[in-house]
Amino acid sequence: MTNTHLQELIAPWFEKVPDADFLSAITAASIGVLSLLVVYLFTRRLMLPGIQKVVTKLSPERIGLLSPLLTKLNKRIAGMLCSVLFLATFDSVYPVNELSAEILKTIGQGILIIYVGFIFSSIVSIAGAIYNQLDFAREVPIQGLLQVVKLITFIVCAILIVSIVLEKSPTYILSGFGAIAAVTLLVFKDTILGFVASIQIAANRLVTYGDWIQVENYGADGEVIDLGLNTVKVRNWDNTITTIPTYMLVAGSFKNWRGMQESGGRRIKRSLNIDMHSICLVSDEFRKQIDAAIPLHEYIRVASLPDPVSNLGLFRRYAEGYLKQHNKINTSLTLMVRELQPMNHGLPIEFYCFSEDKRWISYEHLQAEIMDHLLAVLPVFGLRAYQSVSGQLSPPNAQQTDKPTFKVMANSTE
Repeated sequence: MTNTHLQELIAPWFEKVPDADFLSAITAASIGVLSLLVVYLFTRRLMLPGIQKVVTKLSPERIGLLSPLLTKLNKRIAGMLCSVLFLATFDSVYPVNELSAEILKTIGQGILIIYVGFIFSSIVSIAGAIYNQLDFAREVPIQGLLQVVKLITFIVCAILIVSIVLEKSPTYILSGFGAIAAVTLLVFKDTILGFVASIQIAANRLVTYGDWIQVENYGADGEVIDLGLNTVKVRNWDNTITTIPTYMLVAGSFKNWRGMQESGGRRIKRSLNIDMHSICLVSDEFRKQIDAAIPLHEYIRVASLPDPVSNLGLFRRYAEGYLKQHNKINTSLTLMVRELQPMNHGLPIEFYCFSEDKRWISYEHLQAEIMDHLLAVLPVFGLRAYQSVSGQLSPPNAQQTDKPTFKVMANSTE
């Protein structure tokens, strides 16, 4: 064990003390460790937070959101400075033998490389957070690319640490990767596929944060909350989380509702099955009865009606006029009421329009409101909705005093 410069400076303190060399060595090592602790606390608690506060005052709204990331960066910078100080002063402060010195220097170099890697990772995270504050960041997410950069950073750090431990050049370590290329591809298969998929997703803007997507193969139906290198997290409408491999969004198919959210409305496509036995031509007297119940002239151009006209034709024109005058329907988009192919369950009448309010709850309420109204006015036109009646229609011995009476009409061939 050789004496260090610091040990020689404090050796006179222990001239008259037994085991002076041992005590001076312990004291020198303690001073070195204590110095590292002081430097860490000074940079971690005072210097770097002070710089962070000054920078934050320049833009409190934007830089203030980065405070957690900046705090983590401060810790890592303080650790790196201590590692640099340890390696720079090792020969002058720590009196150890050659084997211990070699081991401690190797450990110090490894720690320094790890801190440098973490610092670069923090800088990448901060750059990503700054990017996410931009207006177009939601359309072009780069979370997957950031994770690739971090992965490459830690791979490089691992190679450097191994080269230091083996005392070999990093190129020597890299030359050995050819022998394990197949194993590497197998282990990082999902990562490589995810990296390629992330580039395609970002370049083609297939999906971004907040998009409503449906992936039937994985049971996902909800909002995208995370776009990672390997996985995409979807918060379903029942608040469960579905995890999907990133590359499956490119390899498979999925439905993205972003187009609906960015358009002028959300489609309403509902149908009523009309009992075909209730369809008939309308006489003048019956039309007057309809006019008494519903002002047809407010919804239908009476002069344009064919003669004779069926009650179903009147209902279709009324329903279309009703939808055109509804204040929650976007009339600039497609709006129509049409007949579909007759089936054994009646004649389907389809209502096709777009809701101005695209929010789920409002959209469902509007659909229910429209269907309720159209079902309620069917009897006015002498029409019946088809329904298969089975089981008991009313409880036995039911006392119907104050309750309204409803007549159930079933299909007949008579």
